[in-house]
Amino acid sequence: MTGAAAAPRRIELKAERDIAAARSAVSRACDELQASALRKVRFVTAVSEIARNALEHGGGGTLEISASRAPRRIAVLCHDNGPGILDIDQAMRDGFTTAGSMGKGLGGARRLVDRFEIRNRPEGGVEVRMSSQV
Repeated sequence: MTGAAAAPRRIELKAERDIAAARSAVSRACDELQASALRKVRFVTAVSEIARNALEHGGGGTLEISASRAPRRIAVLCHDNGPGILDIDQAMRDGFTTAGSMGKGLGGARRLVDRFEIRNRPEGGVEVRMSSQV
């Protein structure tokens, strides 16, 4: 990575292997930014959760990874192809689940990053933006 920012890397989320590809790409971007081990693990974990949600609940989607050197920051924009989330506030609460899981996903991802935004897109699906200084 040279200069202030690299071109965003786009990953199509169509299958389980694409979640691993997203994790790997984010991990590499963190390494290029010389992120601390803790910041890297936290961000990769949050991306894994968001990508999994996009695939399992949103029918797939896309994930874009951006990184900048000044300040050293990594960001992700994820869109899914689903119907959206009926009640985002409820979905962000720990313990809420539609899949029989522990219900820590979205709230957990939010706690792992510096900035987290989620919204239903007018054209359908959910958009998640998150970033962290590394």
